[in-house]
Amino acid sequence: MSNALKEQLLKAGLADAKKLKAVKKEKHQQKVQAGKKQAVINEASVLAQQSREQQIERDRQLNQQKQALLQQKAIAAQVKQLINNNTIRAQGDVAYNFTDGKLVKRLYVNNKLHDELSRGMLAIAKQDEQYYLVPAAVAEKIKQRQSDSIIVLNVKQQQVDEDDPYADFKIPDDLMW
Repeated sequence: MSNALKEQLLKAGLADAKKLKAVKKEKHQQKVQAGKKQAVINEASVLAQQSREQQIERDRQLNQQKQALLQQKAIAAQVKQLINNNTIRAQGDVAYNFTDGKLVKRLYVNNKLHDELSRGMLAIAKQDEQYYLVPAAVAEKIKQRQSDSIIVLNVKQQQVDEDDPYADFKIPDDLMW
């Protein structure tokens, strides 16, 4: 109530001073309670919080990309070390032909290495546009880490079809192409 209205009601006898004080106190308490329950919404703080959350998300994604790149580098280093530590020298006069993608490449080896390559005991690994001979066990480890580094890994297939009309004609292991 406004002050003029309070005074008029007191003079007319319709209200007494104790009731006016009680009403005034109750209104004051309601205002205080309402102020505590309602959080003051500041648009600047809301925008700042949103920008912080976006920055955290960007940082998290960037961190994941960095971790993935570090992991790829670590795998590449492991493959390089496996190839360098287990390389078998390929010297000889017998050409071993193999395909690298769409290209046919040639590696000169001796008869023993050619036989081991065709039987799957050796494999050809590629590193920095160069080809290396590695044992099949090492080639399997490399293939688990980086499958595109292994160019040739022959595996004998033991499964023979009973109805195969060419079953009697075996392919020689030393076939040159």
